[in-house]
Amino acid sequence: MAAKSGKKTLRRGSPEQPKPAVGLVRGLWRTLYTLFQKTQVVQYPHVKEEPHPRARGVIGLQAENCTVCMLCARECPDWCIYIEGHKEKRPPRREGGKPRSVNMLDRFDIDYALCMYCGICVEVCPFDALHWSPEYEYSELRITDLLHNMERLGYWDDHRHTPPPLEAGAETKGKK
Repeated sequence: MAAKSGKKTLRRGSPEQPKPAVGLVRGLWRTLYTLFQKTQVVQYPHVKEEPHPRARGVIGLQAENCTVCMLCARECPDWCIYIEGHKEKRPPRREGGKPRSVNMLDRFDIDYALCMYCGICVEVCPFDALHWSPEYEYSELRITDLLHNMERLGYWDDHRHTPPPLEAGAETKGKK
């Protein structure tokens, strides 16, 4: 019956009468307020910003830590990690033991054209073969050059930040 009585029905919580030009005045005030603040812009090609110590840039590889377990390739939602390996026979650890077989890494590639930088591969690696490097300048002119092989991924390992020291009372992995 509200329509017949001429009264306007309003939604719950909405104002009875809209105030004219309140939004315009608020927008102009915000513009004037930010106009005279100091900007935080870096002139990028000439001045490079130092990333934070735990910044995510590009994924690096320590090939000697990789055991070709394929966990990173299986858990990657984009299927952008390509791994190939072979088995080698090694001498036994103890005298009189049987020779052991060890997985050796032949190929480890990450296609950054497909990668969404979620970090699941870094988290799931049990031997810390993958890590985040703070480098962020690795753009290419051709999309095919974004496929990084073992040598290129190993290059990012040299640019790794040292982790911050542990807080008082914290334990390191593996020590009890």
